[in-house]
Amino acid sequence: MVYKINYFNFETNLEIMPRLALIITLLLTFLLSSAQTVITGMVTDNKKQPVPGASLTIKDTYDGATADSSGKFRFKTTEKGAHILIISSVGFKKIELPITIEGAFMEVPVQLKQEVNELSAVVITAGAFEASDRKRAAAVLTSLDIVTTASANADVTGALKTLPGAQQVGESEGLFVRGGTAAETKTFIDGTLVNNFFFTGAPNIAARGRFSPFIFKGTVFSTGGYSALYGQALSSALILESIDLPDQSSASLNISVLSIGSGFQKLNKKKTASWGFNYGYTNLDLAFAVIKQQQDYSKSPGGHNIDANFRIKTSKNGMLKYYGYYNSNSLAFTVPSLDSLGYRDRFSLKNANIYQNLSWKEQFKKKWRLNAGISYSNNRDDLKFGMTDANKIDVTLGNLAFAKNFDIENRGNYFNAKLVLEKRFKGLNALRFGSEYNHSNDKVNFILFSGQKFPSTIKENIYALFAEQDVYITNNLAGKFGVRAEHSEYFNKSNIAPRISLAYKVGKNAQASLAYGQFFQNPENRNLPALNPLNFQKATHYIAQYQKTTSLTTFRAEAFYKKYDDLVKTGLVNNQQRAVSNAGFGDAKGFELFWRDKKNIKNLDYWISYSFLDTKRDFANFPFAITPNFAAKHTASFVAKKFVSKWKTNVNFSYNFASSRPYYNIQPDANNAGKFVFADRGKIDPYHNVSFALNYLPKIGKKNAKSFVVYVLSISNVFNFKQQFGYNYSFNGQRRQEIVPPSRQFIFIGAFFSFGVDRSEDAINNNL
Repeated sequence: MVYKINYFNFETNLEIMPRLALIITLLLTFLLSSAQTVITGMVTDNKKQPVPGASLTIKDTYDGATADSSGKFRFKTTEKGAHILIISSVGFKKIELPITIEGAFMEVPVQLKQEVNELSAVVITAGAFEASDRKRAAAVLTSLDIVTTASANADVTGALKTLPGAQQVGESEGLFVRGGTAAETKTFIDGTLVNNFFFTGAPNIAARGRFSPFIFKGTVFSTGGYSALYGQALSSALILESIDLPDQSSASLNISVLSIGSGFQKLNKKKTASWGFNYGYTNLDLAFAVIKQQQDYSKSPGGHNIDANFRIKTSKNGMLKYYGYYNSNSLAFTVPSLDSLGYRDRFSLKNANIYQNLSWKEQFKKKWRLNAGISYSNNRDDLKFGMTDANKIDVTLGNLAFAKNFDIENRGNYFNAKLVLEKRFKGLNALRFGSEYNHSNDKVNFILFSGQKFPSTIKENIYALFAEQDVYITNNLAGKFGVRAEHSEYFNKSNIAPRISLAYKVGKNAQASLAYGQFFQNPENRNLPALNPLNFQKATHYIAQYQKTTSLTTFRAEAFYKKYDDLVKTGLVNNQQRAVSNAGFGDAKGFELFWRDKKNIKNLDYWISYSFLDTKRDFANFPFAITPNFAAKHTASFVAKKFVSKWKTNVNFSYNFASSRPYYNIQPDANNAGKFVFADRGKIDPYHNVSFALNYLPKIGKKNAKSFVVYVLSISNVFNFKQQFGYNYSFNGQRRQEIVPPSRQFIFIGAFFSFGVDRSEDAINNNL
């Protein structure tokens, strides 16, 4: 009996134990759940919009959650008391929110602030076209774009004339922007001012820029509203940044009907330093023998060009760069004289130019940066004017001798130094400040046919201080606030120029910008010395812009208003025009459109630009406020580039248009001393130019190629349009002659070789 009783109890216990375990588990679960707190809420941004995918964690625990698509979250925790809730999301600043956990349920609202970062932040672009390796999405014109724009003829400013704001002026060198003269646009290389950026021009012939586009990696073409770091330009600033270290050592050779040149670049084994040089010789004898010119050249344009460079990495983010340049060129020609029929006007030019640039960029601890640079240039021009008979023998004709037979010797020395310090703060906020010194010493000798000399010297020292603050409130809203102060030693005058830009994102890849600024500039040296004390000339810019940019497309629409004050007026003194006052004024207003597309048509890159300009000014000898003769109301360009893989050839096409420009013959008023009147006025024909170019790359597709070659054929004004830029007038005003290009068409044939490096892929990727 005892045995049976024990067996019965053991069996009974086995049945009861699982039930007891279940009861205990349920009891523990109930006790634990009653100790948990449910935390809920919603994550929003500063506009009270939900932030999906935000991560939430109680610090030093595993408790947390991820917000759903509507920004809502919900999780449980057994923690009690004071804790820190950490919330983070891509594109927003991480926050640590103190909370007190108590009770069974609590709601925690969370608001995140945007994290300002370079990839998603708005970019201030009002009034400027920018292209660089760092900002490819906003790139407008790279160095390859410049050399492959058919109408540019590998000239930096020639390519910029296809952008909105620039005028199609063909009778004088320089960039004429938004109703401003060429002197109102200044050029800077690595931060410092460049004097004599263009070759010295001849009468009614536009000169090219001196610098190859391939030495630059970045281009900012500001048509207004530029940074406080730059000054002495009423209308526009062209800001160029030179290249850094090359990818590898290489040599180059170029041969054309116009020139021959070669170069070498050496990169050290550690890839921390490089040096190089280039030499080029130009002679247009062969080209002018085939292509008839308006001028009768006794010496075709030609000369020598030598440049050298070195670049040294001073640290991980530091770079010391030097670029030096020497150029000499000369020409001589005659043209039929308007003043004495049967005679010819003679002109000759000899020019020598030296340019040196040394710049240093460095990044220090605590987010400090330094940009420093100095540049020096020396320019020598020997200009000779005269008359010849039909046999090209020099003659002097009575009262025309003083006006026709003379020499001019120009000697200029220029020095520029700039120091910029930058402090980076949280996000992209930054403060830049610094100083600039600009020295110029211009000596001019005016020599009459009798040998009598009239020398003059203009020495100027300009001192400047500037400061500029970048303020990023969010990724969508940013501002740039700057001020520049200058003092002119020659005029003993000072100015203060405030400048403000704002930008706001209005959609994906789209933004709106506003800019305001005051800009001052010295009167040109040709107006000095003046009869009366002069002051700075002044322009005030107002700009509104909309831009939408992707990696393959760019659309810009911009409206502007520019007000001129204190422009120089001239008067007649002893039959010579002299500057008399700053009583001139004027304005310019209009709008511009730009569209570039590398996406929608396979292997086709094209851009379209259009500008509307309404401008009038009363300056120089203008009788009253009129549209200047260098300003067209409508300008437009269409540029297309297509790479044909089967032919290994890039086809380039461009069309440039400008509506009629006015022309004037302004003469002293015989009935009102000191005043001027129109002896003749009207409008020239509209400007049309169609240019075409082929670039053949035979080595594209070859594996392990160690060289690169491009054969180039370029034709300007393919359809032989008549192009007119105005009129020349005789001294008595009785005769006039059209100003036209030296030749209606120009053809360039050449080959460019690069050894030691294959740039075929670069050519394809950049749609050469």
